[in-house]
Amino acid sequence: MSQEVLTHDADVAAAGPRVRGRTRLRHQWWSHGMVAPSVLLVAGLLYLPFLWSLYLSFTHYDGTGSPKWAGLANYHALWDDPVLTTTLRNTAYWVVGTLVLPVGLGLLIAVLTYQLKGGTWLRLPFLLPYAISGTATAVVWGFILGDHGAINSLLSALHLPGGHVSLLQNAPLNTIVMVLAQTWQSIGVNILLFVIGLQSIPRETLEAARVDGATGWTLFRQVIWPLLRPLTAVVVGLALVAGLKTFDLVWIMTQGGPGRSSETLSVTMYRDAFVGNDYGYGAAVAVLLTVVGLLVSALYLGRQAAPKREFDVTGGGR
Repeated sequence: MSQEVLTHDADVAAAGPRVRGRTRLRHQWWSHGMVAPSVLLVAGLLYLPFLWSLYLSFTHYDGTGSPKWAGLANYHALWDDPVLTTTLRNTAYWVVGTLVLPVGLGLLIAVLTYQLKGGTWLRLPFLLPYAISGTATAVVWGFILGDHGAINSLLSALHLPGGHVSLLQNAPLNTIVMVLAQTWQSIGVNILLFVIGLQSIPRETLEAARVDGATGWTLFRQVIWPLLRPLTAVVVGLALVAGLKTFDLVWIMTQGGPGRSSETLSVTMYRDAFVGNDYGYGAAVAVLLTVVGLLVSALYLGRQAAPKREFDVTGGGR
């Protein structure tokens, strides 16, 4: 080997740390440059509109001319608005309903039909409504639940009580039946997600638990449920968001009525901003909805991030 080659290798080895540092820096800048367009797109589509809405919430603006600064006037009016209590209560109904019914029933059906012969065909009827839009779901269930609709006509034909009850005209019954309609549409995707989670559980783990005597409820509580927790966190998070932003079903079926008795925060925001042309007040409601969503998400994610107890397949927590 020539002296020149040896000298070159020695120089490269001596300069190695500097070369590796510059190469790493170039890779970092290249990575940041590749990610920057996506970050700018997210900022443009999400953060800038929110900042504009936040600004509008401190103004009086009817959509014409320029917004006029009003300070905290919109928030004072929102605090004194008697409808606020109703909208918060109905939003809470929707959040609890979309957690208990679509998620709970989705988990139950997924567990009962998993590894069952013909289970795919049993799950299919629950999956089909998910392909229907929220607007179409509202129209269909409006015919079913409305005055003199399918349910009222059926109960009257069978001479059963409730045939003359206006399901969509009495609060909080109207919110409850709309949650049931939402459950009909959304339960299928939760079943699908939980089935995917069940399929990811190693069979060896389940077989070992059965050998140790874990069956039925014990098997589910001690083995299956802990292994489904990561997926359940995602499903519950999606349900929380869906419950907080509920709009289309309520607006089409009742328009928040009668007398604004079935309004949610999203419906109130739409009514005040786009129907009443009070964009400042509507923006204040939107900010409130964002704050509520952030608080609920923070509490939920904080609880999910808390350390969980370890478990073993024999059912004993450690």
